[in-house]
Amino acid sequence: MSPGGWLPILSTRVKICGLSTPETMAVALEAGADWVGLVRFPRSPRHVDLGTARALSQQARGRAERVVLLVDPDDAEVAAAIEAIDPDLIQLHGAEAPARVAAIRAATGRPVMKALGIAGPVDLRRIAAYSGIADRLLLDAKPPPGADLPGGNGRAFDWDLLAGADLPAGWMLSGGLDADGVGLALARTGAEAVDVSSGVESAPGVKDPARIAAFVAAARG
Repeated sequence: MSPGGWLPILSTRVKICGLSTPETMAVALEAGADWVGLVRFPRSPRHVDLGTARALSQQARGRAERVVLLVDPDDAEVAAAIEAIDPDLIQLHGAEAPARVAAIRAATGRPVMKALGIAGPVDLRRIAAYSGIADRLLLDAKPPPGADLPGGNGRAFDWDLLAGADLPAGWMLSGGLDADGVGLALARTGAEAVDVSSGVESAPGVKDPARIAAFVAAARG
């Protein structure tokens, strides 16, 4: 506790996901992003090939935690991503079961973040199955039926669903966040970490430097 009896204010941690160019990576790093995400999912407009991912990872080394996003990867995909990117964290954004999360974590020796899609109270029941297995849980809006992407759709879920929920330490909030709304999201949910992708873009897959800087500043404001 700080002098005077007030609790210290902890800075919100921020992840910028789907970076794909040296220029926008530099902006995210200069803005002070805690995590930078590289997407390995060919159907995504944010997908980067292994060569690009390797260069971007090297650019961020020592300045932010590097995250590779994979969707229901097989062992070969995981191994290729580890070799090329040397990530600090693996983000699993598919339908990976708890056993698969545990297996990837054990095989790679890397911490794993598991994304869970949330649309209603029933989805919160899945949290307990992954707590203690994944190092972090990312609560994201469940994609609409027929969506091509498991995340990054610019949708938010009803944050009031989290009221009274038993959430593990280190959970992160994602889905429909941008600089204008992240303050309200933090106030409503009590999240200590946020993840953004489409909310800092001018078009799908095209990161906007000004929006990146504004988002980080708003999340910490």
